Amino acid sequence: MQTYALSAPVEGRDTWHDRKRYFWILGLVVPLLPFGAVGLYYATGLAVMLWLGPVVFLGIIPLIDLIAGEDASNPPDEVVAALEEDRYYRWVVYAYLPFQYLGFIGAMWIIGASDISVFGKLGLALSVGVGTGIGINTAHELGHKKESVERWLAKVALAPCFYGHFYIEHNRGHHVRVSTPEDPASSRMGESFWRFWPRTVIGSLRSAWKLEVKRYARRGQHALRPGNDVLNAWAMSLVLWGALIALLGWIVLPYLLAQAVVAYWILEAVNYMEHYGMLRQKVGPPDRRRYERCLPSHSWNSNKTATNVLLYHLQRHSDHHANPTRRFQTLRDFPEAPVLPTGYTGMMVAALFPPLFNKLMDPKVVAHYDGDIRLANLHPAKREKLLRRYPPPAVATGTDVPRADVSARADGDEVAAARCPGCGYTYEVAAGNELEGIPAGTSWSEIPNDWACPDCGVREKVDFVPLDVAAA
Repeated sequence: MQTYALSAPVEGRDTWHDRKRYFWILGLVVPLLPFGAVGLYYATGLAVMLWLGPVVFLGIIPLIDLIAGEDASNPPDEVVAALEEDRYYRWVVYAYLPFQYLGFIGAMWIIGASDISVFGKLGLALSVGVGTGIGINTAHELGHKKESVERWLAKVALAPCFYGHFYIEHNRGHHVRVSTPEDPASSRMGESFWRFWPRTVIGSLRSAWKLEVKRYARRGQHALRPGNDVLNAWAMSLVLWGALIALLGWIVLPYLLAQAVVAYWILEAVNYMEHYGMLRQKVGPPDRRRYERCLPSHSWNSNKTATNVLLYHLQRHSDHHANPTRRFQTLRDFPEAPVLPTGYTGMMVAALFPPLFNKLMDPKVVAHYDGDIRLANLHPAKREKLLRRYPPPAVATGTDVPRADVSARADGDEVAAARCPGCGYTYEVAAGNELEGIPAGTSWSEIPNDWACPDCGVREKVDFVPLDVAAA
């Protein structure tokens, strides 16, 4: 096991190692579920065995979470850089893709070529959907990285579920607007999952397309071209699905759609709980109001061990939003961050039943805002009802007090370069950013005020630190 020497003892130890290092491999259990389902079916002849994926994901894993408990340990700061560079963790993520594709293609082959009942085929498709749904999480881990190969692999992971626009919307949309009413992927207190699901699917699709149209508009070009990341991601799905239909016939199309719907549900159920009711407050003077920077208090977290292993620490969501390019093995737990009642898989089950979910989560939102839900992101149709149920305190809690924009920086033509204080991305005037549609020589003052860091999506133009050319 890889062990790191510490310059000063931490919790009485002179060395540190990742206790979950070899448990991360268990994430490969999910894309292997279709193989297990098929094996059990042929061993028993029972079509119900082909429903193994949903049973494991929504039944067994939540129970394991309750039994296995929590792991709140964080890597010491001095080992983070070395831990980030440990390529073992990258290969753990990369390994998901071949198993995902083997399970996906193999299951579709069985569906198209066998005489299994419709009930059994549907169960197998849903088992595949669990794998492609977690494949979206794999794409999430890869898509946030700076290496072009990993970003391309993110699109590969998204192809089976035909959700390639997530690559654009999540990084350049959700991370910029998270925990605001403008974000289609942030749920509102009082909004049921069944109302949120169509809103986020449609809103995210629109947002992704608008982001690409805007990027090409900066170049003076239309967006209907191969370089459009929404179109080329969809093209991957079209080729993959088209090849399967050509080989196996139209009989597989309903099952391709079924597994995709399951994948969408997994993604959006996770989105639903991650920022439920969370709201970033407005800061700055009246003429330049904007949302405060995303803080640990704006994401729901969980340290349940089993789901964290399967989802690459996605449940340490506060640190992910603070540092999106940080690799999963170095994500930290923030003690001050709000905590879900249980792990993501258990909360996904609760989300299916709005009264149960509201009973679990609404009191937590109220407590998080010290009883004043006027500070929360409320569903407009339920706002008055919620305020009657949870009346705000008689003493004001600061809802009407203007907040200073403490991170605002200087702006001007004399800025030769500016660096994101979060991830370190540097914009140089002389180089511009062709990918973002910003030509070389575009002065800092000409950069749109709503432009956000293209690498992390967390910091806006106003947050960037001006540099001289030598520092850049």
